Amino acid sequence: MALPMRSNTQQEAILSPRQVEGLIADGRKIFILDNKVIKADAFLKYHPGGDKTIMHMVGRDATDEVYALHSADARHRMASYQIGTVLGRWQNFLPPIQGGSFRTFDANELVVETEPELESISSSQNSSSQSSPIFDLTCWESKDLKRRKRIASADTSSISSASSVSSFDINESQEPAKLSHLDTLTKDAVDLDISKYPPLDSRSQDAIVNKYRILNDRIRAENLYQCNYKSYLIEIYRYILLFSMCLLFLRWGWYGTSGMFMGMFWHQLVFTAHDAGHMGITHNFTTDTVIGIFIADFLGGLSLGWWKRSHNVHHIVTNSPEHDPDIEHMPFFAVSHRFFSSLRSTYYDRIMTYDPFAQFVIQYQHYLYYPILTLGRFNLYRLSWEYLIFGLGPQKGPAWWHRWLEIAGQLFFWTWFGYGLLYSNIPSAWGRFAFVMVSHMVTMPLHVQITLSHFAMSTADLGIHESFPQKMLRTTMDVDCPEWLDFLHGGLQFQAIHHLYPRIPRHNLRRTQKLVQEFCIDVGIPYALYGFVDGNKEVIGRLKEVGRQAAILAQCQKVIVERGEMGHH
Repeated sequence: MALPMRSNTQQEAILSPRQVEGLIADGRKIFILDNKVIKADAFLKYHPGGDKTIMHMVGRDATDEVYALHSADARHRMASYQIGTVLGRWQNFLPPIQGGSFRTFDANELVVETEPELESISSSQNSSSQSSPIFDLTCWESKDLKRRKRIASADTSSISSASSVSSFDINESQEPAKLSHLDTLTKDAVDLDISKYPPLDSRSQDAIVNKYRILNDRIRAENLYQCNYKSYLIEIYRYILLFSMCLLFLRWGWYGTSGMFMGMFWHQLVFTAHDAGHMGITHNFTTDTVIGIFIADFLGGLSLGWWKRSHNVHHIVTNSPEHDPDIEHMPFFAVSHRFFSSLRSTYYDRIMTYDPFAQFVIQYQHYLYYPILTLGRFNLYRLSWEYLIFGLGPQKGPAWWHRWLEIAGQLFFWTWFGYGLLYSNIPSAWGRFAFVMVSHMVTMPLHVQITLSHFAMSTADLGIHESFPQKMLRTTMDVDCPEWLDFLHGGLQFQAIHHLYPRIPRHNLRRTQKLVQEFCIDVGIPYALYGFVDGNKEVIGRLKEVGRQAAILAQCQKVIVERGEMGHH
């Protein structure tokens, strides 16, 4: 993809927040990276990680998210789309995809606001050279700014979300009677998180961000980003052993046992595909992509491109009911009462309808959790085919060839697995059925591991001023296990650490854990760590509580209908 040519003067032009807001109001996809104003329109459709991740960063300082998920080469490419610079500390806007509204910009406003604002920002910049996700409002409360606010008072309404209820949506001064039952539950969840985690003021969040970046430098200095390829050699031996056992028992006619080893083979493969999807093996985009596609598509029948598109959004908006596809499993699971409101998924672009079927199933979801997850792999096939058939990935740019390589991988997989193994080597329909079901059900612990890290954690929205590291730690838990069991969890037991630094190779995550624990103590953020059994209890407890709320709501609605009072509520 050819890089745009821009003059240094154009790139270094100082843009005010109002100018950036005006650009976004005109439909531009703008985010901030190291105080550079990046206009992403040109590469939005070609972004290998999908367009949704960028859309969730529009109007925000995306510095920490970009550094966490991208290589230095990718950041260099982004910098080529710079259209200006912002001074001082940036105050996030709520992205349009999340319901943010923006005012168009009139150039005449510059006469009123440019000089005072730049002077104010310059003075504040001396105290903090680090870019930050938030803008310090106190440095703007000059007499000139107040005068500007009075002049444009009609246009200075605060940005609010149309799709979520956060601590900024429910004012503490509201009378409780004015809140619905669900809004009361939402406010309680927000208040609980605010009481447990550091304040959302700029000083507190900036301190967290600065120490998070210092920790990243320390991790890099200790070579924890360097992959230990000997560890992957051991993984390859394990894959060969499991696949060989599958073929051995298949030859003996023990189809159920053969299927068990096939499922274990897939279970282990996913961990390396996950590493490759995050460029955590060689840190080279093309090399890791080829490794990931070979494992996911050619050997596993799943689309790496679909996974990257979904998973990157998950890393950006973790545990957000409206935005995170990893917790959007209606009508079978609801990890928050907010799903009772038939939320619209910005990822799937559809309403997650809380219909009668969902109302019934959610009441019993804590009983259905494990049985449904035993069938989880079948759903991954559906999502993979949907992604590839409808061409949901990039059609041009550096990832244009991914779809075609993946389609070739799918054909290869169903040739060796569907025809070569199932049809040609298992003579009976019952044997084929047993092999397929056992091989797919055996992967259930993987789905438990994936959901375990988030289902029991907070889904509350604390607003646009929460820093990236705090949000990741607030919405993610780690699982405590002995070191000799690391191969079984595949690094997914260190999800909180992984969300902070996604490109660290998984074999280094245990060493990184101690550094992250020290960081959490230093900044006052609780580090969620549970044993595997206790973690499962937390998840089941969350599902049971939401199911209880669903049952109460259903009973209340039933009583209202019976009394004919629907119009009064």
